[in-house]
Amino acid sequence: MGHVKRHLAEFIGTFMLIFFGAGAILQQHATQSVGTTGIAVAHGLAILIGVYAFGHISGGHFNPCVTFGFLVTKRISFGGALNYWLAQLVGAIIAAWVLAAAYHGGPAEAHLGAPALDPSVGPGMGAFLEGLMAFMLVIVIFGTAVDPRAPKGFAGLAIGLTLTANILFGGALTGAAFNPARAFGPALLAGFWQDQWLYWVGPLVGGAVAALLYDRFFLERA
Repeated sequence: MGHVKRHLAEFIGTFMLIFFGAGAILQQHATQSVGTTGIAVAHGLAILIGVYAFGHISGGHFNPCVTFGFLVTKRISFGGALNYWLAQLVGAIIAAWVLAAAYHGGPAEAHLGAPALDPSVGPGMGAFLEGLMAFMLVIVIFGTAVDPRAPKGFAGLAIGLTLTANILFGGALTGAAFNPARAFGPALLAGFWQDQWLYWVGPLVGGAVAALLYDRFFLERA
């Protein structure tokens, strides 16, 4: 039953991220009332809410690159990571399906909120930026939620603000997904696969580097 609870928590948390975050993008296209700041805040609030609601149940990953960071630092088994990834991807797909139904597919250029590179940004730079944003996210997660020295009760706020700051920085450049599930769910329902690989490779590498750095360099050993 414990496994089911954790996987359901990851499913719901990832669903909320795509539902609120990609939903804000579709709302912007429909009304021009949200703006980049509103989109960033919607994503940040989704993660903040999810971490406080489910962090004590599943750890509040809601992102395959976060789970990968836990895997490379041996905080989760390979089988456990696969189950988390499955829950996260299904949550993202179902959220994108709900948005597609609610917005009747949405405007074609929005791709249901799937991230896209700005024409001025090449794929290599895009992968680097996505990896850098994932690095920032995972380093904050380890510093606030993993490290036992961290002040209690602030992890959700710090993680949510990191998400918001990343999108304020990178939203116009890469779409600022830094989360393979966030990129995959809307892309699948919209049939939009342009540069999809970099939204997996960049964040997974960046998340792993951040996790290993914090685990090996910053975390105190008994």
